[in-house]
Amino acid sequence: MNWLLPRNWTIRGRLTVVYGSLFFLAGAILLTLTYLLVWQILNRSQVDVPDSEALRTGLTRLGLVRDGQDLTDFAATLQAAQQQQRQEILSSLLTQGAITLVGVGLVAAALGWLLARRALQPVHKITETAKRIAVADASRGLQERITHTGPRDEVTELAQTFNTMLERLDRSFDGQQRFIANASHEMRTPLAVKRALIEITITRPGTSKDAVQMGESLLEINARHERLIDGLLTLADSSNEPVERSTLDLADVTDNVIDQLTPAARDAGVDIRLAVLPPAPVTGDAVMLERLTQNLVENAIRHNVPDGWISVRTASENGWSTVTVSNSGPPVRPYEIDVLFQPFRRLERERTAGERGFGLGLSIARAISRAHHGDIEAVPRADGGLDVTLRLPRAS
Repeated sequence: MNWLLPRNWTIRGRLTVVYGSLFFLAGAILLTLTYLLVWQILNRSQVDVPDSEALRTGLTRLGLVRDGQDLTDFAATLQAAQQQQRQEILSSLLTQGAITLVGVGLVAAALGWLLARRALQPVHKITETAKRIAVADASRGLQERITHTGPRDEVTELAQTFNTMLERLDRSFDGQQRFIANASHEMRTPLAVKRALIEITITRPGTSKDAVQMGESLLEINARHERLIDGLLTLADSSNEPVERSTLDLADVTDNVIDQLTPAARDAGVDIRLAVLPPAPVTGDAVMLERLTQNLVENAIRHNVPDGWISVRTASENGWSTVTVSNSGPPVRPYEIDVLFQPFRRLERERTAGERGFGLGLSIARAISRAHHGDIEAVPRADGGLDVTLRLPRAS
């Protein structure tokens, strides 16, 4: 019966229709059998009128038969009355039974709707858990498991299979994070040795001018690789829950970051528009949150236009503390926003323009924000640039 239903119906709706249809079918069969049984009983109870003088005399005294009337007419009248009464009984049985069947069937369908909801409750629980994992950061979401208690049935097997899948994904994610961290640490040492050798070589007396120039180029490349390694390490660590938490004000953190980056903004020809910042208290790792804010401001300075500007403001409302960094800059299309937050992903025009970044700044910022149970949202500005808003839970 299920294959006869439209495919866009929910499972709960399908179960309700199946329950109701089976009840109506069983009720219709029962009503039909009852009708046939009553019809058979009524046919057996038909009264015959014998043609006898004693019966005629008794019926005449009761006024049911006139003097000299034949009992055949009376028998015909009696049989007609019996037939009419039998027809009325069967019609009443059929009509009232059908009405009762419809009423009780509707009640059964309503009960089937409620029972289907209860039967699907474990599935809803699994769905809610999957949704929480989907919107949570991988380092936290994959550690959650479905706690289903019940008999060994299909739902229990589904929950166990889902937990097994989460466990394998969690191990895979942890392994990837450890690999990035270990590889980054291992690569730091040879880069440091290479930098020391180059510095010794170019500072040695008698080194030619060409060798010094080549060594300075190699030092610049080596420094770029070291920044990449530091970014990878930060990205790997940013996805983890902060161990040490303290209450701090994002306004103070932002003021400190602006003081550090003002020379860089001046060199880039970018004007920093900074008003009085309202308090925005949060709880978290001070070092990581400072790195997050620094990445947002550096990104706004780097991806700007000549004689551009950036604006920074804080707020605290509706249980959230926010930092919004706005900047002028080249136009950004809405569908390019997700690309900006992916590691090692940059817009096409930035790659062709020879941008020096690695595409890790916003990735690290979003990882830190989600590790603090917050998030970052970027909205393109109509005249170019972005409005990037950091949102973290407000500290009580």
